[in-house]
Amino acid sequence: MTLKTIEIETAPQPRATILLMHGLGADGNDFVPIAGELDLSSVGPVRFVFPNAPVIPVTINGGYQMPAWYDISNADLTRREDEAGLRASQAALEVLLEREKARGIPASRIVIAGFSQGCAMALMTGLRHAQPLAGIVGLSGYLPLADTTAAERHSANAHTPIFMGHGQQDAVVPLSRASASHDTLRALGYTVDWHEYPMQHSVCMEEIADLNAWLNRVLAPA
Repeated sequence: MTLKTIEIETAPQPRATILLMHGLGADGNDFVPIAGELDLSSVGPVRFVFPNAPVIPVTINGGYQMPAWYDISNADLTRREDEAGLRASQAALEVLLEREKARGIPASRIVIAGFSQGCAMALMTGLRHAQPLAGIVGLSGYLPLADTTAAERHSANAHTPIFMGHGQQDAVVPLSRASASHDTLRALGYTVDWHEYPMQHSVCMEEIADLNAWLNRVLAPA
């Protein structure tokens, strides 16, 4: 699977990459405005990469075809997970990570991030990546295939900082599901910067400000 992407560079010769995945039914354009809201001038030029998920039938939506990183069969997101779809998308995202390295951005200068389904993919891919990343960002999502994480995670990212933000009124991915993912990650020894916001399944300016400060820390020039 080859993913089409939208790319934005804040200036020529970027020194860092932020790979940001959208949620179910959206596309790469969904989070393009985020690039304009973040002030990463202290980091230097940054390349934002917004991949488009493949269009597949989604069971919970009556089999309607839409952009999705994996299928969802019911509202309980951790039951009957689409392992094949998750792993196919992980492999496609790994290709994008390797492409960034080939373009001169080391893994240590790459942040992998996502919203909702994109959050699931960021956590799944980032924890299993074979080189240490600068950071992993999960917005309004959860940890997929949680039971396999301990066995499949790569030691290279054992100390990679993780940012997680979630809405207290989220009716799509309940706060309890995200909180359980946070607890699982903490129990596995990860450092998780956890934030809750008075919002639904969305992002808010307070979250963007917190994320901005966190990105400046993890991408600070050595």
